[in-house]
Amino acid sequence: MKENNSQLDRIDDRQTTDLAGTATDPVFEIRDARVFFDMDRGESRVLNDVSIDIERNEILGVVGESGSGKSMFASALLNAIVDPGRLSGEIHYNLPSGESINMAEATPEQLKRYRWKEISMVFQGAMSSFNPVQTIRAHFEETLRAHQYEVQSGMEHARQLLSDLHLDPDRVLDSYPHELSGGMSQRALIALSLILEPNVLVMDEPTAALDLLMQRSILSLISDLQETYDLTIVFITHDLPLVAGLADRLAVLYGFEFVEVGPAEQVIRDPAHPYTRALLNAVPNLDTPLEEMTTIEGASPDPVEKPSGCKYHPRCSFATEQCRSEVPQFVAADENHNAACFHIDDVREKMELAYDKGEVGEQAVIPGEQSTDPVVTLEDLAIHFEDDGGLLNLFNDPDIVKAVDGVNLNVYENDVVALVGESGCGKTTLGKASIGVQRPTDGSVKYRGTDIWDVRDGNSDEISYDEIRTALQIIHQDPGESLNPNRSVMNTLSVPLKQTQPELSYKDRRARILGMLEYVGLTPPEDYAERYPHQLSGGEKQRVALIRALFMNPGLILADEAVSALDVSLRVEMMDLMLELQNRFNTSYLFISHNLSNARYLASNVGGRIGVMYLGEIVEIGPAEEIIKNPQHPYTKILQWSTTSIDPEEDHDEEPPIRTIDIPDPIDPPSGCPFHTRCPVAREVCTEEVPEIDENSNHGIACFRADESHEYWESEPLEGTEPDSEVFADD
Repeated sequence: MKENNSQLDRIDDRQTTDLAGTATDPVFEIRDARVFFDMDRGESRVLNDVSIDIERNEILGVVGESGSGKSMFASALLNAIVDPGRLSGEIHYNLPSGESINMAEATPEQLKRYRWKEISMVFQGAMSSFNPVQTIRAHFEETLRAHQYEVQSGMEHARQLLSDLHLDPDRVLDSYPHELSGGMSQRALIALSLILEPNVLVMDEPTAALDLLMQRSILSLISDLQETYDLTIVFITHDLPLVAGLADRLAVLYGFEFVEVGPAEQVIRDPAHPYTRALLNAVPNLDTPLEEMTTIEGASPDPVEKPSGCKYHPRCSFATEQCRSEVPQFVAADENHNAACFHIDDVREKMELAYDKGEVGEQAVIPGEQSTDPVVTLEDLAIHFEDDGGLLNLFNDPDIVKAVDGVNLNVYENDVVALVGESGCGKTTLGKASIGVQRPTDGSVKYRGTDIWDVRDGNSDEISYDEIRTALQIIHQDPGESLNPNRSVMNTLSVPLKQTQPELSYKDRRARILGMLEYVGLTPPEDYAERYPHQLSGGEKQRVALIRALFMNPGLILADEAVSALDVSLRVEMMDLMLELQNRFNTSYLFISHNLSNARYLASNVGGRIGVMYLGEIVEIGPAEEIIKNPQHPYTKILQWSTTSIDPEEDHDEEPPIRTIDIPDPIDPPSGCPFHTRCPVAREVCTEEVPEIDENSNHGIACFRADESHEYWESEPLEGTEPDSEVFADD
């Protein structure tokens, strides 16, 4: 249905500076879009009268903290707000033919016509989007039939899409979702979203659950897809550096409203809004000196009780009475670059960007305070699992998965060891073995010199098993899963204190809990003590989980992806707190992460180490800043390359310097060096010999390239390798 309103009529005579951005050929014209829910305590407005144009064939990055309204904006574009939420305003979708429809007022029949075929969406978790009892092929065929597409030609297109995304169509189409890795399933979901050849692709945190190498690879693929299929892409993320090199424009959301919109390079190079600058300064990264990374004080606004005036003023050091009483309108900061702020000139002059304050290489290496006494010692640790293949493999011998294979590691008192690597490399399995909850297949795990499993099996009485388990604690990635939903914070934190200090009275125990809650910033502590997990944010739950672990007076805490579920703006704050409490409680951390920036921040600040894992082995380990400044193993260099840079001058679109994106099957690992199948500088000798790591070296490397006299240098390069790759130019 062709609407009578012209484009100029729909703008309602507004000044262009009142809008978050205007386009010359808009595929979307959004005016006063609002999403709200009626609650007992008032109207919860989770998208607050936003107006923006989205240019045809552009990539628009929408950035903000959790709860800022990003996902609601994405859902509003498709009028896919979940009941009892309501959508109002104008969301005009303009087809290339000139036809236009207001999605906010579209009928169910119209929505069925436009969703997926014209406007498609990729959600954050591929596994929650696929039906687990259907093959990937069935998902494609079902989608084609539902929209009256010819299945045979549609499946030919599906195969092409999967190939464009570096997937084997035959393997993927015949697989069930659980048989694919996270990166493979996410790429299959992207292909499914494109099967009907839509004009617009809305991507809501599509790479949030993936490793950095897979994230960077998928971003490169998305850029290629956008050009190949003439797509308009709206990319939603909380990670500003992640999308900086992909997007044409960036739109920053705060408090359910856009506060800055402009060309991506301008927004990164010289942001005009204090919130955007604060976001950039709070992101852990490899470009910024450690001491310059800062947190954003305060909390995001409540959707019911929003502050008057500028929504950011309670957290802004530039706020004046005008900010507290008046709502700032968009004004031009530069050409095509607008921001909703009264103090743009002051912000730009006085609020420096941390990544401009010096090179990482200029920093002094921070000496650690570790003792020479190991808390936990791993010796020739191996952990193998049997994969019997289920009911379809009853008569065959089970396959063996070597999750950890021959690892040696000491974690000392007051130490931080950060293990990094892709999903499936064995980091978490090794971590669980380190705290005595995973029995090794071979080798030993010792706590202060005593074999944990000898004690567990009654073969040693040097120390009790309960004492060991008390001394070895864990903080999970999702603290909500580990906190009892039926216990208040006070009851949850009382349990470890009753166990470790039974002599404390109720009054003393309560006083200590309230004191710790206040120490970690959960104030007023009396209020937080009576809350239940569902009444806490992700960062608040993680603080409670950290307190609970520390109340056990542990020697070692396994922090398994303990900050990866938090907003990038909260990660530095949480890691600072972990380091403060380490100093207070004299504990050590084994920090598991797929993010090299997080590992660097936590380990470097105390002179700790970074260990790089690949297919069950540690392939490089050394002082954190040494690993960052002078990585030696090809895999470490590629992980460093995959860590998105804030620097706008870096080429974010370059192809991954790796031969294949996907990690090999751990059931059938490669011969020789386990990394040789993906290594861009592998040679024939790498397929035959296994490099050993020098465990007595301050910087151990399991790679033949570390030895200038090794026969590697005379061996023939493998087909498809790049001996002159820029990533390895310093070798």
